Amino acid sequence: MQKTSQPTKPGTPRLSESARFLSAPAGIVSTAWPAVRKTCEQKLGVMFDPWQEGAGRLILGKRADGNLAAMIDGVGMSLPRQVGKTYLISAMVFALCVNTPGLLVIWTAHHLKTSAETFLSLQGFASRQRVAPFVKYVHTGSGDEEIAFHNGSRVLFGARERGFGRGIPGVDVLIFDEGQILSDMALANMLAAMNTSRFGLHLYIGTPPKPEDEGKSESFKRMRSEAKDGTLTDGAWVEFGADPDADLNDHAQWRKANPSYPKRTPMQSLLRLKRKLTPDDWRREGMGIWDEDAGLAPSEIDWIKWDALGHTAAPLDGRIAYAVRFSADGSRVALAAALRPAVGVPHVELIKVRDMAAGTSWLVTWLSARWRGCSRITVDGKAGAGALVNALRVAKIPARIICTPSVDEVIAAHAMTAEAIRSASLTHSSQKQLDDAVRGAGKRTIGPLGGWGWKPLSPDVDVVPLEAVTLALHAVTTGKSGAGRTGSDSRRAVIL
Repeated sequence: MQKTSQPTKPGTPRLSESARFLSAPAGIVSTAWPAVRKTCEQKLGVMFDPWQEGAGRLILGKRADGNLAAMIDGVGMSLPRQVGKTYLISAMVFALCVNTPGLLVIWTAHHLKTSAETFLSLQGFASRQRVAPFVKYVHTGSGDEEIAFHNGSRVLFGARERGFGRGIPGVDVLIFDEGQILSDMALANMLAAMNTSRFGLHLYIGTPPKPEDEGKSESFKRMRSEAKDGTLTDGAWVEFGADPDADLNDHAQWRKANPSYPKRTPMQSLLRLKRKLTPDDWRREGMGIWDEDAGLAPSEIDWIKWDALGHTAAPLDGRIAYAVRFSADGSRVALAAALRPAVGVPHVELIKVRDMAAGTSWLVTWLSARWRGCSRITVDGKAGAGALVNALRVAKIPARIICTPSVDEVIAAHAMTAEAIRSASLTHSSQKQLDDAVRGAGKRTIGPLGGWGWKPLSPDVDVVPLEAVTLALHAVTTGKSGAGRTGSDSRRAVIL
């Protein structure tokens, strides 16, 4: 993306100088922004910061035929939270409604909560002393919020998760808040509402997608990719963000990511946000850094859900199973346990991870002392499973207790664990090695029919602890009912 190098007055950088990425549509010869800004300043009493001025000029840029230059592909904006985007877009929308009688605007977010918060913000804007004379009424019905103007213009609000926006004809402006949670199907359904509009402004505003947004962020990611490749010739992209390797506590990087900090957004606001978010979410939402730029591939596991499951009390008794998993290169081995209570969901724990330099005698000793209280011992991993199974048999552990899983069973175990996390159907102990494995776990293909297992997303991630827990959960869930039950006293001896 090309950036302008033309100098500006100190303290008032151009949008092209302050944005991390900027892509403009081809053929811009004018912009409707001056008329909008004039209405904002003289009629509505609204003033803008330099970055907002630049964004407004770009969003409303026109070609020689008088149409918006971004009418075909729209305008995408990847912005950190608390940057002033709602202020900019709401002021622009109100000015457009005042200037254009009969304009119909749809403002939609994915979540109902976000849509409701945005509506409350614009409801407050509509009640301003200089704005209120233009507003005919504000409708506050649940799921049917609307701001209507005396000249026939309207702004409708709703949540996409409730199907809002489909089937409304004659829409002139579409605003997709939470643009990072917008599937291609939802986009196609809503864009049809603009088919008869001669104005055709559509905005996609969001933060860098989270791992759990996978499958819902195709359009946002694709738009950014096209902007970076220079192929978004009929659309625009504006992105603010810190450097990909930025220190998350570096206030200079905060300033780089957020053009409203510290003048409009004080340090206290960002600190409050930072302390409410995980480090990864702060990187995305507070500093605008995309995972792919930071060298982070999204984990396959929803960290928020996984973390919540670690704050649930473990059961005191139930059926127990163990699993041993060797790493593919034979350098490490992990031991895990799973306990299934008579009532409630299974609980999983990592017992120990060791380098194979220590051998496997500790595993034989540990399992030999506990096999009578378990329903199954699963052993997996070509690098050491065979030798360990033989050693366990020599130690007089019955063959009926020991299981070496088939490929189909391994595939089933991974699918079972993923679903259990999604549906909150397990609990676990909060253990750093296991948590680190969850944060860095991706999918590797197993077989030709869509099966998969865990794989590390970067060289410093060890997923062996997660693999062991996965196999233990499968073992305790599919083992014979009633076998290997243990009371609370013996449980304390077998699980950390």
